[in-house]
Amino acid sequence: MLAANSPHLSVLDELGDHLGVLWGMLIAFAVVVLLTPAVGGMARRLGVVDDPGGRRVNQLPVPRLGGLALFLGLLVPALAFLHASHQNRGLLLGAAVAVTVGIVDDFRGLPWYAKLAGQGSAAALPAAFGVWIDRFTFPFLGVHTLPSGVGIPLTIVWIVAIMNMVNFLDGLDGLAAGVAAIAGLTFSVIALSLGKVDAAVLSAIVFGACVGFLRHNFYPARIFMGDSGALLLGYVLAAVSVQGLLKTAAVAALFFPLLVLAVPIVDTTFVVVRRLKHGERVFEADQAHLHHRFLRRGFSHPRAAVTIWGWCITLAAAAFATRFVPFRAHGVWHPWWTLLAASIGLVAVLFSIYVVYVLEIVKLGNRIQRRRKPDDPLRKTA
Repeated sequence: MLAANSPHLSVLDELGDHLGVLWGMLIAFAVVVLLTPAVGGMARRLGVVDDPGGRRVNQLPVPRLGGLALFLGLLVPALAFLHASHQNRGLLLGAAVAVTVGIVDDFRGLPWYAKLAGQGSAAALPAAFGVWIDRFTFPFLGVHTLPSGVGIPLTIVWIVAIMNMVNFLDGLDGLAAGVAAIAGLTFSVIALSLGKVDAAVLSAIVFGACVGFLRHNFYPARIFMGDSGALLLGYVLAAVSVQGLLKTAAVAALFFPLLVLAVPIVDTTFVVVRRLKHGERVFEADQAHLHHRFLRRGFSHPRAAVTIWGWCITLAAAAFATRFVPFRAHGVWHPWWTLLAASIGLVAVLFSIYVVYVLEIVKLGNRIQRRRKPDDPLRKTA
């Protein structure tokens, strides 16, 4: 088996020893592809449909119970390929609670405090079964052990936060599913290199389920994942990041989930700060998210989603470089490897600058033009 501290050994060798990673991904893909149309038809008959208008960007009514298909796509291969451990039982129970809270919200709508209580209940289950941050490794400071009185609340807050972040991001056809797929694949490869097989299997299942869902959810979407899907995916990604990444001795492990989930983190942070600044309710929906702003800059639905996916991919590549590029092996800096890692990081930085340019600088330029128009001499003489 790969040693947890040997990222330079081939992940393919580890994959050969644990084919459940691959089979779990493929079965999740097949289950979601096959079941999603049936779930969509059921949602239409039950009236669980998103109508156009408000903050919605869809032009036609679309069923929104896709989270049920995602849950089944996760559950079937998880039961088949995950070890029947105490921790994994807690993870799956929490996933069931998360999707149930989302289904209730999709059907009838929940007040923010009831939804938050449900999310907290889901997040508390894996912590109660031993999936909590009991230690982490910070660069230059070494390994730090956390007492349960700190680690368990921190884990619950982390999981609830990521659940809401993925839910906030789910506002454009295929966007949240694509971001979750990228995160799932990245987590799976990194967890496999760290010897965290169960985390790798579950992350690969998330990847397969999300890619299968995109078959029906990419523009123009025939079904939405709804809160049931967004809360489920956020929960699983947050929980598996604790199980497979944060609780390791890898020096950069603290940054893996932060890099991979940076886009939903940035999106939610910006929106929450804006709402607090203007005295608005934090949980009230609006059109201030990244995808809404891309649409206002003239991007089409597919282009906006693919652009955000591209941003996620560059950040995932930076996480891979941090884990696999041996730029400082055995305490010695290697110039060419360092140059490669720095180049990958630079691509992520440049893509981030491009996003800021499109969303902020172009917006500022348009504002300046609008202010100058009334003073335009040609306008006055017209």
